[in-house]
Amino acid sequence: MILNKIKAYYVVFEFLLTVGLDNVFMYILGDKHRKARRAWAKLQRYLIGYNIKTYGKIDDNAQMLIINHQSILDIVALEDIHPKDLAWVAKKEIGDIFFFGHILKAPKMIQVDRDDKRSIITLLKDVKDRVESGRVVAIFPEGTRGKGDKLLKFKDGAKIVAQKLNLKVQPVVIEGSRDVMDSHEMIVKSGTVQVSFLDTIESF
Repeated sequence: MILNKIKAYYVVFEFLLTVGLDNVFMYILGDKHRKARRAWAKLQRYLIGYNIKTYGKIDDNAQMLIINHQSILDIVALEDIHPKDLAWVAKKEIGDIFFFGHILKAPKMIQVDRDDKRSIITLLKDVKDRVESGRVVAIFPEGTRGKGDKLLKFKDGAKIVAQKLNLKVQPVVIEGSRDVMDSHEMIVKSGTVQVSFLDTIESF
């Protein structure tokens, strides 16, 4: 347990360092920022020491991924293995964090202000823009991280966006990410993250 705690602090330091470098490279690469993001994600698999096992098939025609959320490692793993340029939907507070917030701004991720009653209108506009530019929108419909033992109730945002824009949605189930990286308990250890790509649905 002590070694896992030590490893967690190492990962925090490593994240701060490598995310900063990744932000710089994303700005340098401009529209080709996906290369920097994927290289960073693959580096994390090596530095943290975990494996990824996939099931099912990634649908090249899917326009939105809906994903259960256990750990920040969910994002890292999908950035590593998904071939498309993912546009993550994230809360605006992350983008407001000094320096670190550029991880959303540089690659033009979608930021949602949950205190703004008109945020759904902005979300629809931003998702439409990213999809039309060839990106795949990735969203956690639970709205927050769960413990991994059950799905939390889905928020309305993902459903409204998918229906209004008539998007093809591929569900993704991630298991084991919280066992590898638990930010609540500050524990990081080796392990396997399992990612299952389910059949794409036309309506959500």
